[in-house]
Amino acid sequence: MADVTALAYLIASICFIMALRGLSSPETARPGNVYGMVGMVIAVVTTLVNPEVVSLWMIILGIVVGGAIGTIIALRINMTELPQLVAAFHSLVGLAAVLVAFAAFLNPGAYGIGAMGDVHTASLVELSIGIAIGAVTFTGSVLAFGKLHGLISGDPVVFKGQHALNALIGAVIIASIVWFSIAAAHSTGSWVAVGIVTALSLALGILLIIPIGGADMPVIVSMLNSYSGWAAAATGFTLTNPGLIVTGALVGSSGAILSYIMCKGMNRKFLNVLLGGFGGESGGAATSASGKAATSGSAEDAGFILKNSGKVIIVPGYGLAVAQAQHALREMADTLKAEGVDVKYAIHPVAGRMPGHMNVLLAEANVPYDEVFELEEINHEFSTADAAFVIGANDVINPAAKKDPSSSIAGMPILEVDKAGTVLIVKRSLSTGYAGIDNELFYADNTMMLFGDAKKMTEEVVQALEA
Repeated sequence: MADVTALAYLIASICFIMALRGLSSPETARPGNVYGMVGMVIAVVTTLVNPEVVSLWMIILGIVVGGAIGTIIALRINMTELPQLVAAFHSLVGLAAVLVAFAAFLNPGAYGIGAMGDVHTASLVELSIGIAIGAVTFTGSVLAFGKLHGLISGDPVVFKGQHALNALIGAVIIASIVWFSIAAAHSTGSWVAVGIVTALSLALGILLIIPIGGADMPVIVSMLNSYSGWAAAATGFTLTNPGLIVTGALVGSSGAILSYIMCKGMNRKFLNVLLGGFGGESGGAATSASGKAATSGSAEDAGFILKNSGKVIIVPGYGLAVAQAQHALREMADTLKAEGVDVKYAIHPVAGRMPGHMNVLLAEANVPYDEVFELEEINHEFSTADAAFVIGANDVINPAAKKDPSSSIAGMPILEVDKAGTVLIVKRSLSTGYAGIDNELFYADNTMMLFGDAKKMTEEVVQALEA
């Protein structure tokens, strides 16, 4: 039976690897999801039929309750709320890791890690690391959820000595893990040590996220995804479940790689993102710092420009998600293509609030995959475009990243929409983005601002095109 179980977990792990490979591209994302679901079914069924399972009815009850809650959430969640949903789910993984570790510490015999008062040292190390990673993931993810959902301010909270405090807490956590690992199991010292590890790890999760501004949130969501993977792997060691160990390691490593890729796309060091954010969102003025006024236009003006263009590049941003304008945008693109206009979409790696946020929204609107291009693939084409239609993006198109070395986004690769013949920007106002800095592109001679709700404005542009 043990050999069959090991083989089943191996097959499940292979399915998870195939799922990750499929999710690396929009064209293969659907079969990738299928691989992931098949792997999960195999892993769950293998666990349930294991003869060592003694409380099958409790597990089934948990599956029924959890499945019901998950179904309700899936039916009610809006696409714009996916980032905070992902953060919330990460918190549950972290909390589960902490609870499993405590359960194993309280009843080591049930987990095969020793007897009461005589837990294996290696197991104590695994338990304490699982508690630390899980606790950091839990509070960090809850705080990220609050910021993304608007329950708390997205502005970074920075205070003097913050980095030194984080370093001190980290050092105390490591020292407490060592103490916990060498103390007699269930002695007074071990309980004090595990309490310190838990409390300080919960606090560290908060302290690591509060200095993160809105512009860095996509990287933070990816980072928390990595943390949740390592927390799951730690739980796998506690449960001696190879399937969970492999799955957690896959999620942890892939999340870390994605975080690195996103930091590279922002020209930022991961440590800097971890220790401090760009800045908070603030209101903008009607004119730039130089006093130059922005040129505003109507949907009819935009429709005329777009209809008489040979090539249009559409740049979606978080404003698209907030207004849920992806379907209206697809209709606009189809109308332009019917008029013989070449239409493409340009995606910045950190557009939105989570990795691939814009790709998900465009896929929901059935935008053809071959029309969607990443920054490196599309940037050289802006100079040949008659018009760029920017809907809800701000920092990812801000020329200050290239022109102002003192800017907080200096060096960050941007979509060079300013090189297009005409730049049409849909925004509610001239407010700054999450980097908290003004965008000089709003006041450029070739820019026309289209003020209003993204969905309503796009629908009006469609009406103008059809008229």
